[in-house]
Amino acid sequence: MTDRAASAATTSTVAAARTPRSTYRLQITGSFDLDEATRLVPYLARLGVDTVYLSPILQASRGSEHGYDVVDPTRVDDARGGPEALARLAVAAHEAGLGVLVDIVPNHQGVGDPMQNPWWAAVLREGRTSPHASAFDIDWEVGDGRVWLPVLGSAVDDVVARGELRVSPEGVGEEAPFGHARYFDLVLPLAAGTAPAAPTSDPDTVLRVLDQQHWRLASWRDEAAVLNYRRFFTITSLAGVRVEDADVFAASHAEVLRWFREGLVDGLRIDHPDGLADPGRYLDDLAAAVSAATGAAPFVAVEKILEYGETLPSWWATDGTTGYDAMAEIDRVLIDAGGEAGLTALDDRLRAATGLPPASPWPEMIAETKRVVAETSQAAEVARLVRCAPTRLRDAVSDEELRSGLVALLAAFPVYRSYLPAGGEHVRHAADEAVSRHPEHAAAIAAIAAALLDPGLEFSRRFMQTTGPVMAKGVEDAAFYRYTRLGTLTEVGGDPSQFALGVDEFHDAAQRRQSAWPTAMTALTTHDTKRSEDVRARLSVLAEIPERWSDVLGRLREIASTGHGPFDNLVWQAIVGAWPASEERLRAYAVKAARESAERTSWADPDDAFEARIDALVAAAHGQAAPVVDEVVAAIQAAGRSNALAAKLLQLAGPGVPDVYQGTELWDLSLVDPDNRRPVDYAVRAGVLDDLDRGELPPIDDSGAAKALVVSRALRLRRDRADLFHRYAPLPAVGAAASHVIAFDRGGAIAAVTRLPMGLTARGGWGDTVVMLPSGRWTDALTGAEHDGGAVPAGELFARYPVTLLTRE
Repeated sequence: MTDRAASAATTSTVAAARTPRSTYRLQITGSFDLDEATRLVPYLARLGVDTVYLSPILQASRGSEHGYDVVDPTRVDDARGGPEALARLAVAAHEAGLGVLVDIVPNHQGVGDPMQNPWWAAVLREGRTSPHASAFDIDWEVGDGRVWLPVLGSAVDDVVARGELRVSPEGVGEEAPFGHARYFDLVLPLAAGTAPAAPTSDPDTVLRVLDQQHWRLASWRDEAAVLNYRRFFTITSLAGVRVEDADVFAASHAEVLRWFREGLVDGLRIDHPDGLADPGRYLDDLAAAVSAATGAAPFVAVEKILEYGETLPSWWATDGTTGYDAMAEIDRVLIDAGGEAGLTALDDRLRAATGLPPASPWPEMIAETKRVVAETSQAAEVARLVRCAPTRLRDAVSDEELRSGLVALLAAFPVYRSYLPAGGEHVRHAADEAVSRHPEHAAAIAAIAAALLDPGLEFSRRFMQTTGPVMAKGVEDAAFYRYTRLGTLTEVGGDPSQFALGVDEFHDAAQRRQSAWPTAMTALTTHDTKRSEDVRARLSVLAEIPERWSDVLGRLREIASTGHGPFDNLVWQAIVGAWPASEERLRAYAVKAARESAERTSWADPDDAFEARIDALVAAAHGQAAPVVDEVVAAIQAAGRSNALAAKLLQLAGPGVPDVYQGTELWDLSLVDPDNRRPVDYAVRAGVLDDLDRGELPPIDDSGAAKALVVSRALRLRRDRADLFHRYAPLPAVGAAASHVIAFDRGGAIAAVTRLPMGLTARGGWGDTVVMLPSGRWTDALTGAEHDGGAVPAGELFARYPVTLLTRE
């Protein structure tokens, strides 16, 4: 825990936090609430889990399936079980020896239905004089003292003329006894003394009432021009919260601190810290508050996306990231670098056949997608940056040049954000790149960059709060759906231009994690991943057979195509990766992917003709193309499962705190949300675990029991013998197939896995390859097989499974 005591201590002695040895992520919803999680505790304990890891549980919008739209941070969500259910879960977990980790959302609150959020409703009713006005990041001056709400389907005059907006003196429920305006299901509070005498939709009356409010309505299409509050990314229904204000921090964390005081939870996951004004200070404040309440600095993991080669700020009061960096490394060490040329050539042919130019290098592609985001969906944020620019800058540069320079810098920014005064090199890099692409704005870019390097300016702070949304929307939600040569590469936290990782590079990364962030989390699947770990493991096989995939894709496209070659590649890979999957699931993924890419259709302006071709392609997968899909899946399934077991053991046995996403102890072939949040059948999983505990060694088949064996034995070993996982030392393999082995010693526990299984089969198997083990007698925790130290034949180690987990007798 880097600099943890210094940043968290409020007294001379700070107790140690309970550091998880592993976590198991549960998506808590109305249908799988905290009591359901409590009933699951005995199974999780048997599985070997050390800590139950909960999605957000504070009061969220009604019907929310994810919980990231908190409407009241002062209480546990009633639909998720309420405070009593949290207490029951805490007791059950702690009695079973499990910790409790909870995901919290300090950056924003849900405001889509204002009447559900008492703070937001008060601001709309009372304006900037409301005691809650300081909670939200609102630019009152540009709004003429009002909050702009771009929520209408068309211009306000048209909505009123059609009688779609009704005003009434009547209250809405016990919590909102005041007058209100209604637009379909949207209810907005009216300021005191402004309600009409009776409910009405009369245009003149409605307009007169609207003119007296502390809010203004506009079409959703006008949000770039009128929006005057910070939001989460481009989601207008999630309003930014000012936790940098001490009173706001205290009010929004009172319930969280109660959890610690009462011993209910042991740690936190912090959602999107990059949206905050000062993430480092926030983490200090959080650690100090928990330490003051309990005498112990909390275990804290941050959802921080690190770009390739970037490191987490070492001065933060955190145990590390939530693990996307580890995910990218594990994925890439199981990809054959030799397949890059073939898959790139296929992409070039597909683009040419579609009438598209060759794909731009990745940095150029994302510079363009980020530019579009900055100019369109983040235009309101850019406009606010222009308004808050220091006087000296606005005197030197016109507003239009300022806007153009900001867009260029946002498009060129190389990481999610900087934490000034640290990270000035990223500002300078962005300035150099921006000038090279837009020399006509060189003077403005230079002046802006100079101002950005002053960390004391609101201008600098807000710029850093804007780089993350531009990166997320431009890269993860656009370019990732355009860069389609191999689906494994376009995953959260990954850089698709980094095609593969060598074994030595993988070891280097693992040793850095063990040295710098030994208690950072590691992940393979999350609620945000574009494809589950097992889908990616299967798709990675395509890098071993690029020519064969090219042939198969050609056959599939002859049967059904959208007319866009690279997008066809994306969708057919998703179908093959998730197969068998229902037509409904595949269509939802394909339409979302197409709209996110925004090349031929989009969320704002769907193209019915293109989406009809998507429907036809997905239908064909279950019809005429099904035999071809079955053929290719049969050809790569075994290798994909080998990759999946290898990835899982690399994660579970590697440095850091491994997280198992709900249900992924068996095969999980899920795609992007909401597909990855489907209900989990725990009865099946408990039955599989029962069979394993009777000593049965399962085949690697459709049941997924082989994966459950790896997960349960690795988790149990980490929980029960933490002393075996205190260092990281690579172990060499020698022989003709040595490049197909990854092996390491964690200090008494040894993990060894197979990589590039298709290539291994093609070369005829392990042959003379041996893995060098330390002296002693070693037992495989998966099979019970025993091996003497020294040069152990790989064929012996991997006789039953493509992975092995060894402990010394």
